[in-house]
Amino acid sequence: MTLAERFARLPTAAKLLLILTAVLLPIGIGLASLGEQGIRQANAALEGRSQDQSRAAVGAIESLIARNALALRVAANGGLADGPAGACDRALRSLSIAPAVAQHFELEDVDGKPLCSSDKVGDTGELPLVAPGDIRVRIAQDAQAVAVRAGVANGMATALIPLAEIREAASQPGNKVLALVLVDGTSELRIVGPPDDDQVSMALTRWPVGNGAIIARVGTPRQRVAPHDRLLLLLPLLMWVAAALIAWLLVSRLLIRPLKRLERAVREYKPGTPLDLPSKLGPAQEIQELRDAFARAVARVDESESEMTNALEGQRRLVREVHHRVKNNLQVVASLLNIHGRSASAAEARQAYAAISRRVGALSVVHRNHFAEMEENRGIALRPLITELAAELRAGAPDSARGVVIDLDVDNTYTTQDVAVAVAFLITEIVEFSMLYCPTDPIEISLRRTSELTARLGLTSQVLAPEDDGAAEKLQFERIVAGLAKQLRSTLDRKLGRYSVDLPVFPPA
Repeated sequence: MTLAERFARLPTAAKLLLILTAVLLPIGIGLASLGEQGIRQANAALEGRSQDQSRAAVGAIESLIARNALALRVAANGGLADGPAGACDRALRSLSIAPAVAQHFELEDVDGKPLCSSDKVGDTGELPLVAPGDIRVRIAQDAQAVAVRAGVANGMATALIPLAEIREAASQPGNKVLALVLVDGTSELRIVGPPDDDQVSMALTRWPVGNGAIIARVGTPRQRVAPHDRLLLLLPLLMWVAAALIAWLLVSRLLIRPLKRLERAVREYKPGTPLDLPSKLGPAQEIQELRDAFARAVARVDESESEMTNALEGQRRLVREVHHRVKNNLQVVASLLNIHGRSASAAEARQAYAAISRRVGALSVVHRNHFAEMEENRGIALRPLITELAAELRAGAPDSARGVVIDLDVDNTYTTQDVAVAVAFLITEIVEFSMLYCPTDPIEISLRRTSELTARLGLTSQVLAPEDDGAAEKLQFERIVAGLAKQLRSTLDRKLGRYSVDLPVFPPA
């Protein structure tokens, strides 16, 4: 077996690795001599970054002192403006609305004699007297804080900035400060560190704070590019360019193009038609196996879908036949009731047969519309149901109500079978009651969508006006319609000549 044949039998990943190794190894050796300049520039950048971190930490402390001095001066001016009496209270109220400033301060007169204080400030004797508008700072070592004295009209104000606030200001996100010490010549205040680990290398810098009254000694990590980092910084950068180009060419020919051809064939596939997959997909054995797996999966899906379709169609025919037989049986019962009602000798019996027949007919209308709903799977349409029910009720009306007028104003809405049954019975009860006791008055039926999931059914008739005699028929009627409204999980709204109820419907298509 020749070397070319052995190489052809290797997996695609192995082929790619061998080619990249042969091409990139000479390039990697040559890159080592070209990286020294980049290393020096990286070291200079790291040193500059360390300087920036020190400067940012000191700048944050300077800003904290300036912010407190300004707030103290404004508060003291306002507090002493009306005299020493109550000056601290007035100044404290002013400071309480200033964000992130010290609340512990002392007010002194022009000779440095304390007038009042908000809290124990401590010894401030080492601070000199300051003129109005001037500011002096020193380290209050006993209090572990920085004292700030501001000169104002009619006196001076002194405040302490605690060590915790200074540390928080210096330790802003991005500032890696290992050590920070404030010195004012006689006193020293350690803010951060130094670290216990002697192996940590620090770069020490000195910065003036408070117009040079305090010196900040800042230690930041001394960062330099280590020898083992040189390979990570230099070789991969240039090798990536060559690797990306070569890998793209190889992967494009061995993987991407065959996969795109396979993807195009799968995307153009339509159920019910043969899956036409390309027979030649390049030398990659894995893609050829993927093509065969696609073909087997599609064949199994088509077979399963065919079985499910046949089973679903059989189930649909069975359910449709059941509803059809229920509808026919209800119509047979309604016909028998009509026959027996016509042959009854007593008027009360004929009325009872007619009432029962109307209710059975209403249920038959619901089943007939449910049978039609199964063809569309959108729920039972209330508009044709109410229209057909009104026609049935007019056809089966008593002789005294043969000329009754039923006006319809119904939106095209859809609902479930349970709701449709309750709606049909509610309309039947109210229309029948109206035909029996007000046979000449017209009846109005309306159905309006009130929201995406609800609609309001309203029936208007003169018979729905309140009565004072409390007849047994009216009481029975009220109990029935109230019960049907509860089936709709709503409350029956009774108004003069009109009953309304809310019912759930499906969202509009």
